[in-house]
Amino acid sequence: MKKATSLLILASSMFSAASYAAETASTLDEVKSRGYMNCVIGNSFPGFYSLNKEGEWQGMDIDMCRSVSAAVFGDSSKVKFLPVQWAQSFTSIKSGKGDMLSKGMTWTLSRDTQQGLDFLDTYFYDGQGFMVRKDLGVDSVYDLEGATVCVLTGTSSELNIADFSRANNLDLKTVVFDDSSVRNTAFFNDNCDALTNDKSGLAAQRSAAQNPDDYIVLPETISKEALSFAVKQNDSEWANVVKWTFAAMVAAEEYGITSDNVDQMRSESNSPVVRRLLGVEGNLNTGLGLPQDWAYQVIKSVGNYGEVYERNVGPNSVLGLKREGTLNALWKDGGMMYAKSFR
Repeated sequence: MKKATSLLILASSMFSAASYAAETASTLDEVKSRGYMNCVIGNSFPGFYSLNKEGEWQGMDIDMCRSVSAAVFGDSSKVKFLPVQWAQSFTSIKSGKGDMLSKGMTWTLSRDTQQGLDFLDTYFYDGQGFMVRKDLGVDSVYDLEGATVCVLTGTSSELNIADFSRANNLDLKTVVFDDSSVRNTAFFNDNCDALTNDKSGLAAQRSAAQNPDDYIVLPETISKEALSFAVKQNDSEWANVVKWTFAAMVAAEEYGITSDNVDQMRSESNSPVVRRLLGVEGNLNTGLGLPQDWAYQVIKSVGNYGEVYERNVGPNSVLGLKREGTLNALWKDGGMMYAKSFR
């Protein structure tokens, strides 16, 4: 009996050790071993993640995932995109199905502390607004008293609108949906008086309308929406890879390094900072567990932050969002985009 008990204790200890090893396994090692990374996105959010005519994913969130792939593998194509409904966003990362969450997710305290995730950098500063039909004759959100509003359930938008309605005695009536495409269809079929979302999302949805000029986005912004990456909690090694990859893109823009001139900068620049960033000198890669030219590969294949912004959501894109004078500008231009030191 004593021997049986000892064996049981030994088996239990071995199981616990195996479980602990599984729980603490580095995502970076798993990704390297697998040969590609899994990036969790949504179904469709033009400018951030959507399929083009060739059936390929494109958008700002897509580029962020590809940049991490370029840092790890020297190849931005080593990434598999996993579109999930909003309700599955957190579990897809906690379960290990996804390695990185990049789907226009707002960084909030409760998500950061109760969902088993670690939020990292903010790659887009946004705010919640409202879109209505022009023929509704409304110029301000404060004219929407008693109106019905289409919103995605479980989002910060749903919580914000409840707070805003109560604080301003507007008696707004929410009509909730699980799927963003169903929500949008309901609004464009006049099943709601207004549609609420982040303003970048409203710009995307308006651009996709059959007659965009029939709709206006009201001027008020009722919240702060810091769209940020997230990874599994307590995996510092992987979190470092993601956040320093993004930092490299922001720093590259600050130092004038683009996808077009990065080869020239790598061979000709005398700037110690540029040479360290591009792996010409120093050993900043070793602590990350990445190749020495990881940042060069990111900039060469995906571009700096400004290039990513311009082609996906900038003034010449479908969304047409200006950057100048907004929080998404570089810190030296009055914005919030600020990369920590590459030293």
